[in-house]
Amino acid sequence: MELTGHENETKGNNKADGEINEGFDVNGEVISELSHKDKAHVKGQSERGRRRVSYASDTDTNPPKDNDTPDFDVIAEDDSKTSEELFMYTVSETPPIYMILLIGFQHALLSLSGSLAVVLIASDVICAEDDAEFISQMLSSTLLVNGLSTILMVTIGARLPLYQGAYGGYIIPLLALMQIDPNRCTIQRPTGLHNSSIGLNATVSSIPFNEEQAKKDLILSYFKEIQGCLMIVGAVHFLVGATGLVGVLLRYVGPITIVPSILLLGIYVAEPVMNFVVPNWGMSILTCAIGFILAFYLAKWKMPIPLWTRTKGFHIIRYPFHQIYAILIAIIISWLISFIITEAGGFTDNPKDKGYQARTDARLDSIKNAKWFFFPYPGQYGTPTFSSTVFVGFIIATFISILDSIGDYYACAATCRVPPPPSYAVNRGIAVEGFCTILSGLLGCPQATTTYGANIGAIGITRVSSRSAFVVVGIIYIIFGVIGKIAAVFITIPYPVLGGALIIMMGMFNGVVLSNLVSVDLTSSRNLVIMGVSLLMGLLVPLWVKTYPDDISTGNAEADFILKGLLGNPNFSGAILACFLDNTVPGTLEERGITAWQQQGTDESGATIDYVEGVELYETWLPRALKEWKGLEYIPFMPTPKKRKRSLSGQWARRKSIIAGVSDVIV
Repeated sequence: MELTGHENETKGNNKADGEINEGFDVNGEVISELSHKDKAHVKGQSERGRRRVSYASDTDTNPPKDNDTPDFDVIAEDDSKTSEELFMYTVSETPPIYMILLIGFQHALLSLSGSLAVVLIASDVICAEDDAEFISQMLSSTLLVNGLSTILMVTIGARLPLYQGAYGGYIIPLLALMQIDPNRCTIQRPTGLHNSSIGLNATVSSIPFNEEQAKKDLILSYFKEIQGCLMIVGAVHFLVGATGLVGVLLRYVGPITIVPSILLLGIYVAEPVMNFVVPNWGMSILTCAIGFILAFYLAKWKMPIPLWTRTKGFHIIRYPFHQIYAILIAIIISWLISFIITEAGGFTDNPKDKGYQARTDARLDSIKNAKWFFFPYPGQYGTPTFSSTVFVGFIIATFISILDSIGDYYACAATCRVPPPPSYAVNRGIAVEGFCTILSGLLGCPQATTTYGANIGAIGITRVSSRSAFVVVGIIYIIFGVIGKIAAVFITIPYPVLGGALIIMMGMFNGVVLSNLVSVDLTSSRNLVIMGVSLLMGLLVPLWVKTYPDDISTGNAEADFILKGLLGNPNFSGAILACFLDNTVPGTLEERGITAWQQQGTDESGATIDYVEGVELYETWLPRALKEWKGLEYIPFMPTPKKRKRSLSGQWARRKSIIAGVSDVIV
């Protein structure tokens, strides 16, 4: 795929067999005309939903060569459309195998650091930061479930090219518990038992104490609570989608509720991020600087990349490789520099010093101890348990995840130039996410999955929106999860290197959250006061619980602990207050940003959008007889025999994803 060039002088001419007839628009982007042999590119699209295309030749009938670079691209007859809106392959098409593999690896690597960061933060809040073997197992389970969830979402769920990754929102309730109980990771040594013999000569012996085993038991006790609560909230998540309650939820929750809630999440993770940075601020700043330069300072520069194809031979293309993989490149470079400094003796070799975590060999034993193959299964850590405090925190995270995923569905549809997903497709996608949350609890993940917005942006860059590519992404992650040595390699990355990456990711995350206010009237004192008070209370109440925990005293220790856990959760305090005020303080729908959500199927100017595919891409692969069954009308996640007239909020299609946990902001 050529990305730069000069004025096209051969546009409209017939091309020789197997030869690319390239043209360039005013923006310097390549446009390759579509020959007769490539008309299958739009096969299966409805006439109503298919975008108008022109063909370079109706006489070229030679079959394409498998190893050739795709020699076609769609040329829109509408001059207002630019080449940036065109796709080499649309959602329902299958590219050649070599292209599927390349695009699949790109999307897989793009989101890898996000899942790694979420797991490492989770290990800290369950007191497992020093247990490399357990962290490796959690990461393997997370990668495996990421792969399974992505495949299920693409084939059964929303049926859009969406990647499902680890969601950091479920870590916030656990961070709140750490704030109200600073000693939760302290092992209580049992008092010695005195075995005395009668007489003057008394003997005293203490019970043998295995501190390592006690630590493992403590980790497992917290982890099994997470497993049990994940499965329960996953069932709730599934029912919200399967019963069609998503539409009811959207009537009462708008951007004024969403922004304070998720912004608090981004602010509240500052402390765990600091734990990764403090071993060596220099390496963290270096990692941050490299990623920032590649992603933003060089955003308009496209890297020259040598390429060889059968039709053109050796040639140079320009592609923003450095921008797509900015975080990954920054991690690799800083990892290499850390290795050099470690070998030169620049970092301390004292394991008790915080600077020891900057060494590349600090957790090298985890690779040696890890199994080559790891197959997680239900019950491998014992019977899951339940914690009311963790459960309520997870419920809040679940509803935020639902709203964010809906936004990503519409954003993906807009990026792929397909109709907004109808309500049944959204319901089915939410139901699949709920099922995958149950799967996360069963297979030993410390968090659930959600849709990642970063991969949606990558679709626009690669110009390949095929679902098949994301099936490959799922398979790659399953392989990563099953091979235990791979996960072990990832957790050996020095903490300061990860800390620098997290600074960029969480900083950009907070900025993306604020961008969701584009549809809100920011000149309204009503909106400003609601969001400001909600943010302040979301920070103030948890700080009060942490500083004065004894102020909450109901006479029941269990009730006190539950209240402290709820009030110590910034999402609980901020989201509940924001939702209450937004729905009770008088204000118009337009003022609150709700009206913009209800505009669907149009672009910013109000003109009708011409799609490359029709709404039929959201239908499942059921037999025709079953699709025509009238009973489907009563199943919220299935299309009715007649066309639905309404779908959920269309504004979601224009906004960016506002959360992806830690990995949703990877550039």
